[in-house]
Amino acid sequence: MNKEKFKNKLTEQKKELRTMLERFAKEDKKPKGDWDTQFPQFDGGKLEEAADEVEEFDSLRSVEHSLELKLKKTNEALEKIKKDTYGKCEGCGNNIELKRLEVVPEAKKCKKCN
Repeated sequence: MNKEKFKNKLTEQKKELRTMLERFAKEDKKPKGDWDTQFPQFDGGKLEEAADEVEEFDSLRSVEHSLELKLKKTNEALEKIKKDTYGKCEGCGNNIELKRLEVVPEAKKCKKCN
């Protein structure tokens, strides 16, 4: 397995996830890895516009959660590369299938254990 290739792929994925989150959320230092969707600022506009803003905020919170989780898993995979444990299934200890890692480089378990 070419771990450098996966390191590069995961590093690029990390950058992309952070860029997506930065569009609508702010990184919170405590707890580490937490992001907060920014609540819209109302400038005395129409009530319908304010309601739309709140609805969008609510939608973005679920997107934020999904991106946060993927970023966390990506960071964990990068740590595993440093510790030379990347590609090992957390369930059975066997190697995770290369095809699986190609598609989901942050995978923690093999196909059998997933």
